[in-house]
Amino acid sequence: MLMKADHKAIHEKVEKKAEEERRYAAELSSHAPEFVLGLRPHTVWEKMHVSLACVIQGAPSPRVKWYKDGVLIQPTAVPGKYTIENKIGLQTLEISRCSPEDSGEYSAVASNDHGEATSRATVLVKRHQGSDSGGDSLRLESSQLEVDVDIVGGFEASFGKEGDSLTLTCTFSSALTSNLGDFCWLRDGILLKESKWLKIECSDKSTKLTLPHIHKEDEGLYTMCLLTRTGYKEHSGYVFVKDAPAAEAGAPGSPLDVECHDVNKDYVFITWKPPSADGRSPVIGYFIDRCEVGSDKWIQCNDVPEKLCKFPVMDLTENRTYLFCVRAVNAAGISRPSRISEPVTTIDPTAGARIISMKLGKESKIVITKDELEGEVRIPLAPTNVHVTEIGQTYAALCWNEPCPRGRESVVYYVEKSAAGSGSWQRANLKVPVSCPRFAVTNLVKNKLYCFRVRAVNKYGISEASQPSETISFGQISAAPSPPYDIVPVRNTRTSVMVLWKGPEDETELLGFYVYVCEVGTNNWETCNNKPVTSKSFAVHGLIPGKKYVFRVKSVNPAGLSDYSVESTPIMVNNTISLPSAPYGLTQLNSGKNEMVIGWKEPKFPIGAEILGYFLDSCDVVEAEWHEVNIKPINAKIYKVQNLTEGSLYQFRAFAMNWAGVGQPSEASDQFKCEEWMMPHPGPPFDVRFIEVRSTSLLLLWQPPLYTGKDPLAGYFVQMCETDLEEWKTLTKEPILKTHMRQYPYRPITPVKKYIIPTPSCLSNLKICHLEEGKTYIFRVLAFNSAGTGLPSLPSDPVRTETKPGTTEINVGVDEDGNIFLALQNSEATDAPKFIWSKDYQEITTPERVRIETTEDISKLILIDPSEEDLGTYSVIVTGTDGVSSSHTLTDEELQSLKKLSHRKRNPLIHVKSNWAAELLGKDAVRLWLQVESLSPAAHLRFIVNEKEVSSTPTHKINFDKANGIIEMIIQNFSEEDEGSYTAQLQDGKAKGQVTLVLIDEKFRDILSEFNFQRNDWKRKQGPYFEEYLHWEVTEECDLLLTCKVSNTKTQTSIEWCKDGKQITDVIYDPQSGTSSLSISQVTKKDEGVYKTVVADERGQDSSVLEMLNQAFDDILKEICRIGGTSASELKVQATADGIKLYSLTKCNMEYMKNTWYLNEKTLESQERRRMGSDNQQVWLQISNPTEADKGKYTLEMFDGKQTYKRVLALSEQVFNEAIAEYQRLKQAAIAEKNRAKVVKGLPDVINIMEDKTLCLSCIISGDPIPEVSWLKNDRKLVSGEHYQVAVDKTTVTFSIQQVTSEDSGKYSVFVKNKYGSETASVTVGVYKHGEESGKE
Repeated sequence: MLMKADHKAIHEKVEKKAEEERRYAAELSSHAPEFVLGLRPHTVWEKMHVSLACVIQGAPSPRVKWYKDGVLIQPTAVPGKYTIENKIGLQTLEISRCSPEDSGEYSAVASNDHGEATSRATVLVKRHQGSDSGGDSLRLESSQLEVDVDIVGGFEASFGKEGDSLTLTCTFSSALTSNLGDFCWLRDGILLKESKWLKIECSDKSTKLTLPHIHKEDEGLYTMCLLTRTGYKEHSGYVFVKDAPAAEAGAPGSPLDVECHDVNKDYVFITWKPPSADGRSPVIGYFIDRCEVGSDKWIQCNDVPEKLCKFPVMDLTENRTYLFCVRAVNAAGISRPSRISEPVTTIDPTAGARIISMKLGKESKIVITKDELEGEVRIPLAPTNVHVTEIGQTYAALCWNEPCPRGRESVVYYVEKSAAGSGSWQRANLKVPVSCPRFAVTNLVKNKLYCFRVRAVNKYGISEASQPSETISFGQISAAPSPPYDIVPVRNTRTSVMVLWKGPEDETELLGFYVYVCEVGTNNWETCNNKPVTSKSFAVHGLIPGKKYVFRVKSVNPAGLSDYSVESTPIMVNNTISLPSAPYGLTQLNSGKNEMVIGWKEPKFPIGAEILGYFLDSCDVVEAEWHEVNIKPINAKIYKVQNLTEGSLYQFRAFAMNWAGVGQPSEASDQFKCEEWMMPHPGPPFDVRFIEVRSTSLLLLWQPPLYTGKDPLAGYFVQMCETDLEEWKTLTKEPILKTHMRQYPYRPITPVKKYIIPTPSCLSNLKICHLEEGKTYIFRVLAFNSAGTGLPSLPSDPVRTETKPGTTEINVGVDEDGNIFLALQNSEATDAPKFIWSKDYQEITTPERVRIETTEDISKLILIDPSEEDLGTYSVIVTGTDGVSSSHTLTDEELQSLKKLSHRKRNPLIHVKSNWAAELLGKDAVRLWLQVESLSPAAHLRFIVNEKEVSSTPTHKINFDKANGIIEMIIQNFSEEDEGSYTAQLQDGKAKGQVTLVLIDEKFRDILSEFNFQRNDWKRKQGPYFEEYLHWEVTEECDLLLTCKVSNTKTQTSIEWCKDGKQITDVIYDPQSGTSSLSISQVTKKDEGVYKTVVADERGQDSSVLEMLNQAFDDILKEICRIGGTSASELKVQATADGIKLYSLTKCNMEYMKNTWYLNEKTLESQERRRMGSDNQQVWLQISNPTEADKGKYTLEMFDGKQTYKRVLALSEQVFNEAIAEYQRLKQAAIAEKNRAKVVKGLPDVINIMEDKTLCLSCIISGDPIPEVSWLKNDRKLVSGEHYQVAVDKTTVTFSIQQVTSEDSGKYSVFVKNKYGSETASVTVGVYKHGEESGKE
């Protein structure tokens, strides 16, 4: 056990150790410089640039000096040679236009109060091996020079939506190696590392950053940094993240940036940022949810929405890991949850501070806790420094220091509150145990003053109360910020606007700003950023060029969003008006004894800015001082520099000037020697550029060399290089002999003479087709003469073969005034585009044959007097755009077609839609009318009748409907006087038309007759009339149906039919439909005649007559025969007692049809043995006593006067035999039936007779042989005797009963019989007594 003295000694060592730790921490905060990334060696070719870079850390910030071979580098000593920069710890030294003298050891020395550090690297500058710059392609071995890496392709501003994925890609000029090409990705300047939210990939020539599941937290400025041999390079682009669709209609967007602070054993303080979109109503608060790692159950932490964007979460379990998310609430509903926070583990943050480790001697150490140094203390002391850290809508968050000593045991705390002035204290955590020095007090009354104190509790007891906290007023939470003001939009790029604003200035917890945009005239406001920006400017991307927009801004703090700012003034999206970038590509075009011609290329940026001129500086390499060459700006891109010293070396640099001012100088040119050129071959062509870039073609332009050599120019070679291959290829084996080749398909080994079209132009050009879409090319041109090929031009800028969206071509046509024009519409929005027209690629500066009209974004070139002189290629370039250009070749065939169209438009004819027509109006008027195309209100009409102009009168009214183009004359009581010609002469502006109607002779009489007919018809229809006149039709059943239909009838209307003047009654009439009909079955000659129908009432009558005579009746019979012939069945065979019958079934009587029978193609005639005929059901052939000669093929031809109908039957051996057998059977049956015993005249059915009378019955019999006769009574045979007497006299049989009695009543039958058969006839006899009525049994 340690004694008290030991405790004191240990306590002193602890205090000493703590002092040493404090001193060590102070030393750590200040340290000597160190190189995080040192210098790297470089090997470059002369005239290249090289950049040395290193990253240095140190505190305080170190001072850096650069040395070459131990000699301090002073940039002012050699102007333009060295550039030293410090970019937040990245130190760079750039050496311009290296020469072999720049080779050596370079060092960077960093120093501060605590020391210095040095990094060294060697730079080796090599001379070129091979031809001079601009000559044939240089081919370097990889061992000679390791090519530096550069960024050649990057990402633009990108737009994503919550939940989607997004990939950003950067491509490099060469493969990354272990020696060069370190890179990193940053967002808003913060280094990014791989996580579940972010993936970084790298291949040889590219790097990708993938966001697999975008959240609003991913919005920001992304930068890819590349550290290369020549320096530090980067590419940046903004990523915008839009809100996902709301979980409920009108609900707000999700909160963002959920973070955990002040993590303790059972307490975490959560903060977040409000969403930019509040839905249909303001956000009223937030719900905070938590989830324990390993579980998928989310628990809501607050019942009442919290207004502020911060909240203390209590009642957590120690040593557990939690995740948090937040949801926004408004009147419409609840938003989607925010992105999940990073996991946090609840621990005791002071546990490490209570453990002390001390060395005892050289090798041993002792580990103790502060609790062991507390001695005999059991009850903890009172907590200290109790204060309120946050006041929310529903809570006041407290913080205090744990007691020391605390009684060598773990403690919990009692939190007490007191209303100011009450003098009483209440426990604030009755239900919630507090195990860490953090607690949020709830259930406070708004607008009351409170103070708080805390007691510590362990197993030994309760401490004294702490000192009370300062008094706070609950309910006075932070208010939403005031809105920004002075919103100023400024042009940024062609698709973006930079928005600037001011204020609010007095906000202490400002989280940032949200920007909103609206296209003018739409009232459709959209959020520009979903993550608050902390600066007071923001670039809004994705806008449409040429459109006008307004902007407004909201401030953001933990209490929410401010009101909208006042709207900005509208701004049209277009390129910014800024200083031009530096010209580039300075080259020597010619040289004399004391003068040189220098050329250069115009600045690349800003696109569309008008260059007002250039300034040129020169520098004698020996003097190393720059001097102005010109005072006034140069309009061209070449300039002759005079008063130079022969034999001296000079460098040049150029400045561009626009309306914004003079831009930065270009890089210094190569060193050019001033000496007269005497070489026999030409100098370099210059100003190599391209227009009309499409997906597979472009037009290459260049200026011919100023120095032509000893002989005139003979032609050119054009070389091309794909940027990926880095090898120049000559497009043709043979030189291009002319300055213009219109359509050259790129095939490097194919001669192109047949494509050459000479053009008398000083500007040379070449149309190159069949390039590969999406490839990037550069071009250069070499001139040649008889002495050989000259120096190559500077390469053109790289060009990617693609047709940009919205690309327009020249439109050729004829306007409304008949002018032939070529027009181009500028597809890009620019402030004041300038259209430069050329013919055969020579600018039209003094138009004599054309007139150029330009309005806003459309330019039109009009041919004044089109002729063969105007044939050729017309092209137009739009300045101030990203390469808008087009061309069109006007051929003779196209020009002739356009001239015809021009003539039609200058001398237009009014188009006639409907020619003259005549129609009846009412009962006594005729309308003559025609229709032409729609005319303007200024159109004029002259109406001429019989060569005399007439005007409208009551009897001849003229109407002119200009809008519909209708001209009409209404003539009352049309008569013979109206015969003649009618002409309408029209004029509408320049358009004319004349249409004539000639009404004479037969044409007039036809119209007059038609008028009279229609007038009579009108009168007829004033009473009941026939809508359909009497007509006939034959039904499928071969019935003749006569039908008519009447209209305008009444109840009293009657309809009568008659034939040949005799009334017909069996007709059908339906008053509802007005239809009346008469059906005639089995039409015969007796039905021929004249049928008439009359409909009448008190208003008048109408009649309809149908003559069914002669040919008309024959037509009816033919139609009946046609239907009968069509419906006739196939031939059938029927055996009869007389022989064989062949027949075809029909629907009607065929006697009016010609029927012909054939046997084996031979016509049969009707005779005794073969009889032919027809009836209403069939057409037949009867063969009596058939023989073998009757076998064969039978054909029936039925002819209805127009068409023949055939039916065929083959009477074969089998069919014939079967028919003969049946015929024999029927014949025998007929004979038997003929000779059979029969009662020919039979007995009566019933006889009544009085008693005592004599009954006599007789009948006639027949049969061969004579039949036997028997009588029966009640089926019993009677024997002839005294009472019954039977007598047979040949064929007469008599039966009598003498004095009948009642017993004689009964059924009596006579039975006759011979060898062919028998028959019985019966009679019932009734006997009644005297005095009874006859007939009573």
